[in-house]
Amino acid sequence: MSSNNLLDQVKKLREVTGVGFKDCKNVIDETGGDIEKSIELLRKKGIAKANKRMERVAAEGLVCIYEKDGSFSMVEVNSETDFVAKNEEFIKFSEELSEISFLNSGQMDKVLNYPMKDKKIVKENLIDLTSKIGEKITIRRNIFFSGKKLLNFSYMHTPIKKNIGKLGVLLSLEVDSPEKSIVELGKQLSMHIAASSPISIDKDDLDQNILIKEKEIINEELKASGKNPKIVEKIAIGKINKYIEENTLLNQNWIMEPSKKVKDVIKEAGGKNKININQFVRFKVGEGL
Repeated sequence: MSSNNLLDQVKKLREVTGVGFKDCKNVIDETGGDIEKSIELLRKKGIAKANKRMERVAAEGLVCIYEKDGSFSMVEVNSETDFVAKNEEFIKFSEELSEISFLNSGQMDKVLNYPMKDKKIVKENLIDLTSKIGEKITIRRNIFFSGKKLLNFSYMHTPIKKNIGKLGVLLSLEVDSPEKSIVELGKQLSMHIAASSPISIDKDDLDQNILIKEKEIINEELKASGKNPKIVEKIAIGKINKYIEENTLLNQNWIMEPSKKVKDVIKEAGGKNKININQFVRFKVGEGL
């Protein structure tokens, strides 16, 4: 490695970890200039307890969608501040990453090691961007929907550019025939999911751990009320049913006509053409962090 390249790598490692020049140079020499391995080695040596920037929470950023021939990918890239999320380099990186995620069918290991337009692989550019911008930048999650035998839809809420924003949805339907009315329904369902944030398709798909936790919270809340145990039990059942109704897509009130349930709207739109929701994914920047 040339002296200029060595100094560049040492500088990047110092900016990312906060560790001194000598220790950074030593691990760079040991790893042949590999930044990720150098960070790991510093931690193993106890010199860097944790990657300094990586300890900070990155809950801003962008969601990007890429589409081709009925297949879709969606990726969430995080930064620490909204200011950086508006940075042209950050947007360009996220946009290219979205296409790379698509090309690799959402397989994150392959995505991270895929060469970008500058010939560097994704994870190297991620480190470079973190070093240059001065904030923690992470690829939080991604997903891929194949268009084979399925009718897929996407929706981006208030995009800053085409298919780039803060809240994105992918939806996959199984249909006998992709009629115009069903295509319109798919678009509306995607918008509904963005607005109503369901966590599963139906009751049977609901994570039982979430349901158990919700029951515990409701029961504890009602115990403190001092009401008769039998009345408490009835109220608890009602609250659980309400929770299921509000958080499962098919049982939610249709956002465009709240007097109807989503499952009824789907049945009406399909007629003799059977429609099944295969899956949906909703990415909102920073949600859950």
